[in-house]
Amino acid sequence: MRVLIIEDEHLPAQRLEKLLRELRPGVEVLTVLQTVDESVEWFAGNPAPDIVFMDIHLADGLSFSIFEETRVECPIIFTTAYDQYALKAFEVNSVDYLLKPVRREDLERALGKLRFLSLGTSGEGDGVNMTELARMLAQGMQSYKHSFFVTHKDTLVPVQVRDIAYFVLDNRIVTAWSYEGKHYNIDTTLEELARQLDPREFYRANRQYIIARRAIRNIATWFGSRAVVNLTVPSERIIISRTNVADFKRWVTG
Repeated sequence: MRVLIIEDEHLPAQRLEKLLRELRPGVEVLTVLQTVDESVEWFAGNPAPDIVFMDIHLADGLSFSIFEETRVECPIIFTTAYDQYALKAFEVNSVDYLLKPVRREDLERALGKLRFLSLGTSGEGDGVNMTELARMLAQGMQSYKHSFFVTHKDTLVPVQVRDIAYFVLDNRIVTAWSYEGKHYNIDTTLEELARQLDPREFYRANRQYIIARRAIRNIATWFGSRAVVNLTVPSERIIISRTNVADFKRWVTG
């Protein structure tokens, strides 16, 4: 079985490949792709694999965009952190999905369904029109911000969300601080940002801060059962209140 993995996070991709080799010792993992652009280029220059495991949120956008730019004529099993209620369209169209973190028994179930899948791109017969599937799924799922346009020396420049370590509110002004120590004023509120940012990657720590998961250096206990978050970049003390500590720990370990 020739397998293609499209996943922009190293550990989930590594875990999936390990489970595949345990369940199907003869599996051949062709490659691991991380972006929409890489995937489009790969499909244009290579024969279709037997199966594709595809994450929904990639480094440069939703993986649904792949189907708008190239033909994918093989079964797709999506991997996602979203719950099954947002993905009923997969079941209707006989396309399987795996919730992250991928469990061995779920992967076994998905592999067992492959012989029943007959996927195409024409929308005729038993095939699935992947462009239509992408449209249906996009309607039912939240797409989060990947960049902001900010004013810098009288010019609007894009700032990638993945480059931001934290957002801070000070004197009613929201500022984004990058891992490189650059800062940009963002014309919005923390409340609006909390709705726009991927909740898997950013957390509203308190009334003043929204922090990125990968910016966390460590977490220390503090007075009154509170917690202090220390970042990998300079910042003021970020305190998690006693009532939010349990929720924060679930997020940071999820």
